[in-house]
Amino acid sequence: MLKSLNNPLGSQRMRPLSIALIGTRGVPARYGGFETCIEEVGSRLAAMGHDVTVYCRPVTAADADVKEHLGMRLVHLPSLRKRSLETLSHTGLSVGHLFRHRTDVAIVFNAANAPWLPVIRAAGIPVATHVDGLEWKRAKWGKTGKRYYRAVEALAVKWSDALIADAVGIQTYYRERFNAPTEYIAYGAPLLDSPSSDKVTGLGLEPGNYHLVVARFEPENHVHLIVDGYRKSTAHLPLVVVGTAPYADSYIRKVHSLADERVRFLGGVWDQELLDQLYAHARVYWHGHSVGGTNPSLLRAIGAGAATNAYQVDFNSEVLGAAGRYFADSDDVTRLVHAAEQDTLDCERRGRLARQAAERYDWDDVAERYESLCYSLARPPARRLAVRRRAAGAPRTVMAAPKVVAS
Repeated sequence: MLKSLNNPLGSQRMRPLSIALIGTRGVPARYGGFETCIEEVGSRLAAMGHDVTVYCRPVTAADADVKEHLGMRLVHLPSLRKRSLETLSHTGLSVGHLFRHRTDVAIVFNAANAPWLPVIRAAGIPVATHVDGLEWKRAKWGKTGKRYYRAVEALAVKWSDALIADAVGIQTYYRERFNAPTEYIAYGAPLLDSPSSDKVTGLGLEPGNYHLVVARFEPENHVHLIVDGYRKSTAHLPLVVVGTAPYADSYIRKVHSLADERVRFLGGVWDQELLDQLYAHARVYWHGHSVGGTNPSLLRAIGAGAATNAYQVDFNSEVLGAAGRYFADSDDVTRLVHAAEQDTLDCERRGRLARQAAERYDWDDVAERYESLCYSLARPPARRLAVRRRAAGAPRTVMAAPKVVAS
């Protein structure tokens, strides 16, 4: 049975570690929450003096030539270009490489990669799995895919030396379903102060006078619901939609079919300065994510001081609390669109509350918690086992980033 490591080391520094980060598209972060976490945490671990290796999937031929990013060593390996096999195939090759180039610790992102955990452990490498959200709830997976994701959650519990959860809701799920402890390490929120607006105005947008959605185009992110509710409103301010997704052509067509001339689709935006400006100067940021735990896009929005309307789910209310307004269907969206356009002062007030909430989420604290966890994992096996046995008889402690509390 997996037990909390209950790490007694605190911020004590020992020898530098070699740390492998596996299971994502890698860095630079261009895709989702895992990639953002690796970039923010991995670069900080490297700056602390650790030897950090990130396994990446090259997007272009030129990507494979990049060997270093923000102090992290990059290993580019191919994958099968099929949605159901892309992650697992790439992780398999990554684990094969890791078996030949052993590190002190491995952190695997996504429970979907759990079948490879025994190989990592066979190499004598202690491993933590960042389990993320409830992947089996994603609409893109059919019955077989959903069964697979339910199964690998159990395998991650069985074969990991530690589990990492980025949201209290994920902790609760693993405790109630598997009686498994998790190390709670929330993501960080970049804080913006007095951001420029030149790139926003360059798009023909007026600061403070547009609605914003930033999301991967997947049904459980509810972009369709937001666009439909907006279309049914009498809004005068445009809705700006940022995002795309691989393997999602039919859903993208559905979202576009629900829009009218007031909706502007920008596609994928990889210019972080532009994204920051879009968040900071939106009248309202609309966040439809529902299954992925604490979401970096939400944290980036509140760090920019954006008034936020979010899909009604614990993961979102945990972050926003009283700063948020919540919706469950397109009629709720319509009502909230009208409220936002009629009461600018309320949006400004909620933006200030959101900015205050963001101050609880600090990437430096997050990186220190990852470092502390890695030191615990890197202990000799006998000592790790003793720590786990002591934890079994003690009240379970939550390894939370300082200042992060559930709303």
